[in-house]
Amino acid sequence: MNDPKVAVCVVYVAAMFMNGMDATIVNVALPAIGAEFGVPPSATSAINIGYLVSLAVCIPVSGWLGDRFGTKKVFLAAFGAFVLASALCGAAQDLTQLTLARIVQGAGGGVLSPVALTMLFRAYPPQERIKLSRVLVIPTAVAPALGPVLGGLFVEQLTWRWGFFVNVPFGVLALVYGALRLREHVESVHKRFDLVGFALAAPGLGLLMYALDAVSMRGPGSPHFYLAGAVGVGCLVALVVSQLRSRQPMLDVRLFGDASFRRASLILATCVAGFLGTLYGFTLMYQSGMGASPWETGLVTLPKAVGLMVASQAVTWAHPKWGPRLLIAVAMLGAAGSFAAMNLVTGPLSAGVVQFASGFFVGAASIELQVVAFATISATATGGASTLFNVQRQVGSALGVAVTAGVLAIGGAGSSGSLGVYHFAMLVSAGFALLGVLVALRIKNPGELGATAGRAADAGDGADAVPAGRG
Repeated sequence: MNDPKVAVCVVYVAAMFMNGMDATIVNVALPAIGAEFGVPPSATSAINIGYLVSLAVCIPVSGWLGDRFGTKKVFLAAFGAFVLASALCGAAQDLTQLTLARIVQGAGGGVLSPVALTMLFRAYPPQERIKLSRVLVIPTAVAPALGPVLGGLFVEQLTWRWGFFVNVPFGVLALVYGALRLREHVESVHKRFDLVGFALAAPGLGLLMYALDAVSMRGPGSPHFYLAGAVGVGCLVALVVSQLRSRQPMLDVRLFGDASFRRASLILATCVAGFLGTLYGFTLMYQSGMGASPWETGLVTLPKAVGLMVASQAVTWAHPKWGPRLLIAVAMLGAAGSFAAMNLVTGPLSAGVVQFASGFFVGAASIELQVVAFATISATATGGASTLFNVQRQVGSALGVAVTAGVLAIGGAGSSGSLGVYHFAMLVSAGFALLGVLVALRIKNPGELGATAGRAADAGDGADAVPAGRG
């Protein structure tokens, strides 16, 4: 356990598992929270909005913080804030206290995710990263699938507060271990803070998250969606222009000049959009449309986590034999098929089979995509690339839920007793995955990718820029 690589893996799994699980465990608890605090269901949306906006605002600054002050210090500070906020969430006495604690939790999570991924990929060179699949799949894919299971258990058997309290003991242990075992890495103590970039990125991403969440809470006709979305997109357009002109940008959008990184990031966005969209839509369909309890719904989604774990074994075998292009294309096609097959569910058995297939294909795709995305990124650029990668993951997740919620709202889900609108929502999520298939077919051939990755590895920490691939 003294190996610094092992230390990075341990804290990465612990931190990202908590961060990923909280994204879905809270949704199951919202009705119980509203009932205890005596507020209408619409008011509980502030719990998620505060978290998502805070998360989006803090992601852009994470790369600069890690490079400037050191990844160990920043990671431990962000993780500590997340764990403390979890305790405060569990102890909240009213909706205002809970929302404020969720804002702090979101800030910690926004910095936590990119810095953790930076530490992981700096510790392992490109040729070793496929071996990390068993580690990467646990927090990034299994945790969201386990969220509804634990959420249903806590709500029905204990209290919704345990959805937050469960983070505290494990988080404290991981913090102590990380403080003792992690190694510090400071990229540049003189790195300038891009004030203009932050002034555009923070409101741009924050308003975009708010707009997408407004769709899920109020429907696509919400004025909040149009106003916040328009201003947010405008800020992001201005951000791209400013970042291309800046010598030390907060978000180095020039990294999208690398074809492998650009395509893998885009595919990941479509993958998580479909994955979170079906997770949200299927949960509602199985409960509201088919009459299951939260606990029963959580149980039938559990095979999704099993499929993800099986995928981590399969990818290590398929990667050298198939190569990234075929592996990702097949996985995304399988994901599309499994999303659509959720319309065939008639009971627990068929639901479990489809959820297993969904987890398997999404797991295979997400594992390989993380390897491909960073294969040609230099060590120096890893911090900035991790930030961009997490921005796209977060936007993709919110987009998937927002689109599914919009479809259900337009179709009047729950009002007619018909499952037709839920089925259409599943097909829309399948469409996201099919877009990923089209992009996957343009990924570099295995030999080309391997050669480029070798050059990036040879460049080492002294590389100043990421090699640009051909579009």
